[in-house]
Amino acid sequence: MSDEHSLPARARVHAALGDPARLAIVDALTLGDASPGEISTRLDMPTNLVAHHVKVLREAGLIVRTRSEGDRRRTYLRLRPDVLASLTPPPLRDTERVVFVCTHNSARSQLAAALWRDRVGGQVTSAGTNPAARVHPRAVTVAHRHGLRLDPAGTAHVTDVVHAGDLVIAVCDNAHEDLTGTVRPELHWSVPDPARADTDDAFEAAYTDLAGRIERIAPGVHQAAGRD
Repeated sequence: MSDEHSLPARARVHAALGDPARLAIVDALTLGDASPGEISTRLDMPTNLVAHHVKVLREAGLIVRTRSEGDRRRTYLRLRPDVLASLTPPPLRDTERVVFVCTHNSARSQLAAALWRDRVGGQVTSAGTNPAARVHPRAVTVAHRHGLRLDPAGTAHVTDVVHAGDLVIAVCDNAHEDLTGTVRPELHWSVPDPARADTDDAFEAAYTDLAGRIERIAPGVHQAAGRD
């Protein structure tokens, strides 16, 4: 039996989830990633208490920390994929349209919108805080490989796209940190920028990350729609 499936390891997981505050943190991370400070604000929990609970959850192997690709100072908490797969996310709020945002609107946000359109349906689009002239060729290639279509010239700025009532999901640390006010993202997915490595594997990894997140929250979207 592997270490993570041993009795002591399983006991640590159950003990970690048995505390209401830690369970609230896990619930908050089922839809997206967040910094410890954001968790503190969202749950109205003192920062020192958040730090204690995060330490317990990390030691139990439930969450990981990643450093921001944006300011390089703050860190984000995310549930491990295998943990996420075993949890039922809460339903998203009712919304007519979802807007995925990254910096250049050339890869991650484009792939996320295409995946959402294919797996969930409904109105969805994408935008960037500093859009490039064209969609990255490797993003177009990975989309086509998975049966999705991207418009190579279809980039746009957030101010031209986001409307009141949209559910804005940042799939980029920079966009999450830069956007404020009426276009402040409701959810944040800390997906590494594949253009940094500029390899087919990096773009495939971004696609896989986004696909997994969308597939996990899709039932919550349909649940919200069913309440109408």
